[in-house]
Amino acid sequence: MQHRQSGKTAATNPSLTRRSLLATAGAAIAMGALQGESAMAQITKPTPSVGGRIQQSVCQWCFGKMPLEQLAEYAAKIGLKGIDLVGPDAFPVLKKHGLVATMLPTHSLTKGLNNPANHDECLARIRKAIDDAAEAGFPNVICFSGNRNGMADDEGMKNCAQALKQVVGLAEQKKVTLCMELLNSKLNHKDYMCDRTAWGVALCKAVGSERFKLLYDIYHMQVQEGDIIATIRQHKDHIGHYHTAGVPGRKDLDEAQELYYPAIMRAIADTGFKGYVAHEFTPRGDPMASLAAAVTLCDV
Repeated sequence: MQHRQSGKTAATNPSLTRRSLLATAGAAIAMGALQGESAMAQITKPTPSVGGRIQQSVCQWCFGKMPLEQLAEYAAKIGLKGIDLVGPDAFPVLKKHGLVATMLPTHSLTKGLNNPANHDECLARIRKAIDDAAEAGFPNVICFSGNRNGMADDEGMKNCAQALKQVVGLAEQKKVTLCMELLNSKLNHKDYMCDRTAWGVALCKAVGSERFKLLYDIYHMQVQEGDIIATIRQHKDHIGHYHTAGVPGRKDLDEAQELYYPAIMRAIADTGFKGYVAHEFTPRGDPMASLAAAVTLCDV
């Protein structure tokens, strides 16, 4: 399992990939296909032409084997606007390359705002992240509902709203948006409470602030409930940030997975969304080629 400060994990079930299918074919055919894939990586690796309506960024943890300096330099080169889920230690490197920290980490994913016993620690971390973001001129801070642990969803929502109302005033004052991430409980994050868009939207309405929105993770919500484009259109006013990844497997945004990202990006852009879409997939092959290909695909 992948651990990062925000508490999110990258555990996914192995999926059948194009490469594994080719491995069962004849050696000559497999070799030819792999050579073709290598050639495609060389095509997609150069700087994409990014001039569309989507501001893209990338989550550092997915590219953790790459030094931050190298990732930031390459991100700027291919037209990304920032790096997601990094804290103040990373700010000097990002600013050196003209990048934004598009989402700051805070507290545990599993021990979140739905349990009053966690409020003091979670709110302290959220307040610090809001202050850090505001001081640096960065836009967003993440938060999590936490796991149910037998708690009813309506009780958890009440507890989350109670906690969030204690910090949204600071977020409003500092002009920073606090985003609760939607995660699937079907596969990756068993027992996570904020696992449906409708629940998250109801929480947004209960909090009642333009500075509290949802982080709509496209990968997670495809696994949990599907109907991505219609959901985005219906709930656009309550979404402050997006994450991408291929389904199944959280791999590249390629033809081996089921989502058609150009249509999803056009739907997001058509809502008038001015925030960031951060790539949160684990590359199958060359990470630079995979990232460049995703950037090109989502440039609509």
